[in-house]
Amino acid sequence: MSTTPTTPRPSVIQLAIKEKAALYAAYIPLFAEGGIFVPTVREYQLGDDVYVLLSLPEGPQRYPIAGRVAWVTPARASGSRTQGVGIQFPKDDKARQLKIKIEELLGAHLGSERATQTI
Repeated sequence: MSTTPTTPRPSVIQLAIKEKAALYAAYIPLFAEGGIFVPTVREYQLGDDVYVLLSLPEGPQRYPIAGRVAWVTPARASGSRTQGVGIQFPKDDKARQLKIKIEELLGAHLGSERATQTI
């Protein structure tokens, strides 16, 4: 009986962002494709594949994103940062359209100096 290594299935994270201020705090414009910070106590490693079902403040639609963990904020991080992971959006049309949608929703907030959960 042979055993073939199985690739672990990406974990699924549901994230509902209800306010623009929360979206601003979670959005990661530093990634060329865009990204989102997901608060979680679950342990992830850089490069882990994750599947995010993201809801934005403008309505009930959920946007599926097959992303990758691009940074980890550990428990008890300095500056009272929220524990979680930064998910980098993939290089595809759906993600590109989601990035445009998020940036349209945020509008002038993108140039703000307010602190975020990401930098």
